[in-house]
Amino acid sequence: MNWAPATKGFKTYLKLERSLAANSIEAYSKDLEKLYQYAELQIIKKSPTEFSLSDLRGFITWVAELGMIPSSQSRIISGIKAFYKYLLMEDYISSDPSELLETPKITRKLPDTLSIHDINKMIAAIDVSKPEGARNKAMLEVMYGCGLRVSELTELKLSNLYLDPDVEFIKVTGKGSKERLVPIGNEAIKALKIWIELIRVHFPIKKGEEDMVFLNRRGSRLSRVYVFMVIKQLAELSGLQKNISPHTLRHSFATHLVEGGADLRAVQEMLGHESITTTEIYTHLDREYLKSTIIEFHPRN
Repeated sequence: MNWAPATKGFKTYLKLERSLAANSIEAYSKDLEKLYQYAELQIIKKSPTEFSLSDLRGFITWVAELGMIPSSQSRIISGIKAFYKYLLMEDYISSDPSELLETPKITRKLPDTLSIHDINKMIAAIDVSKPEGARNKAMLEVMYGCGLRVSELTELKLSNLYLDPDVEFIKVTGKGSKERLVPIGNEAIKALKIWIELIRVHFPIKKGEEDMVFLNRRGSRLSRVYVFMVIKQLAELSGLQKNISPHTLRHSFATHLVEGGADLRAVQEMLGHESITTTEIYTHLDREYLKSTIIEFHPRN
């Protein structure tokens, strides 16, 4: 089986049988494209069904030599394993060469976080006298107040906002098109209502974008790149020296909850993590916080 039909069939499998989101399918496709590029560089070119475990190990070594970090290598291995699982399921191969492919050890790096003082400085740096300012304030309040990924923010819909005093939740579509309900606080609700009821109503709205919460001046939904730019600019205006991205606000949301004593399972649910181990990284941050508190305040220190 050649690469083109194998790739096409794999993408169809991911969409129809695994019901993955477009972003996830695109990520898997890019991983497979790297394997194809590696195959094309070899003296004896092989089809995907001719690859052995040794060939796949050679591919991972090649990827590592390109400078990819262990976490990126692990993601690629996950994509390759899914591809060969598909080939095995469809009887294109009789055994799975990726079955014994080892995942590199990943040392978890503690994410950068902002203090509430830093976040307040960023919010204060927004010029709310401008229409974009009201929108950007609402964006920041929602990202930090609900711990959203940047893609979840840009895809947020008006029909998924439940802002009545007796409800106060938003429905978020996360990875794999999985939906979850996330509580939303007063400051975020206040900023959202100003943007939606007073500013957004005066924006020209493109057909098909009527339900999107956050729009640009042309009435289209915001891009992820644009949100990154807004956060970077606000960090600079606030005089913050850290490398800040939208994900920093998500990390800060989780860290502040854990430091405040929130149950880890509740934080997992709000972040939309499938595994509790993904959320447990914030317990390390919490331990550092507790350690510094003991050093500062304990009478024997």
